[in-house]
Amino acid sequence: MEPAPRFSFGVIADVQYADAEDGHDFWGCRRRYYRHSLRLLRAAVEAWAAERPPPAFVLQLGDCIDGVNARSGAAEAEAALGRVLAALGRLRVPVHHAWGNHELYNFGRARLAQSGLRSRPPPSAGPPAAPPGDCQAYHFCPAPRFRFVLLDGYELSPLGRDADSPRHRAALRLLREKNHNADLNSPAGLEEPQFVEFNGGFSQAQLDWFNDVLKFSDDNQEKVVVMGHLPIHPDASDEVCLAWNYRDALSVIHSHQCVVCFLAGHLHDGGYCLDSHGVHHLTLEGVIETPPESNAFGTIYVYDDKMVLKGRGRISDRVMCF
Repeated sequence: MEPAPRFSFGVIADVQYADAEDGHDFWGCRRRYYRHSLRLLRAAVEAWAAERPPPAFVLQLGDCIDGVNARSGAAEAEAALGRVLAALGRLRVPVHHAWGNHELYNFGRARLAQSGLRSRPPPSAGPPAAPPGDCQAYHFCPAPRFRFVLLDGYELSPLGRDADSPRHRAALRLLREKNHNADLNSPAGLEEPQFVEFNGGFSQAQLDWFNDVLKFSDDNQEKVVVMGHLPIHPDASDEVCLAWNYRDALSVIHSHQCVVCFLAGHLHDGGYCLDSHGVHHLTLEGVIETPPESNAFGTIYVYDDKMVLKGRGRISDRVMCF
């Protein structure tokens, strides 16, 4: 008889809710179910709440509201975020939020840091709780010898920063060095097609902090799950949806033994690979492009030697052995 899992957690990505009629993606090809995505989120919350035992926490992997809210003004964006947070608030467990590009289309980083999307828990024993500055990366331990690290993939980005700030100017300068298109969201002709404005990157300070966290986990024989909005492996994403400096994040992970999985959103079709160092890279399908009769969320059951994903709707079941 197989032992019971150590714990479980819920996963969902790219809800992109807006109180708007259905629309289409950036290229006008894919249908987006703006209003219905909130109904699918509520259905996911009901399913998690009914599980016994319930998940220990839920990971919301970014883009919980859509950029179309911003076109209707700040009040509409606040209302949309309030409805999403109210739906997730029905859970009696913590929800950890990654910030995606769509949150940053609606709000500056300072506003997000004062919102319900700032989910960093109180500092605990171990490595520094977070990098310096306004970086939203952090780590937490839901069970002995298991650590979760949330990365801030838009710390290096013009999105969400005042146009006259040094951080905005530096990010825009880097982006324009890599992307000479008039439309900075266009990857046309780029040698590195991830350098578009709807992606972002990790500062060196964040990568150094990440390295220190993984060193601590190596030394203490912990298993680590890393998550963020942006994928960091080309085989679990298309080239256009990767973090700007994804190779740097991969290099940090591959210099340690502790990381078992990287969870991401952003690419609405999802993706998966097991990389050359034995790390699972799972990119979740997005709720926003999920037809109303389906859904896109899951529960991951964690054992000493594997994680088992029970997917719903568009998300497939998967066993990820350590």
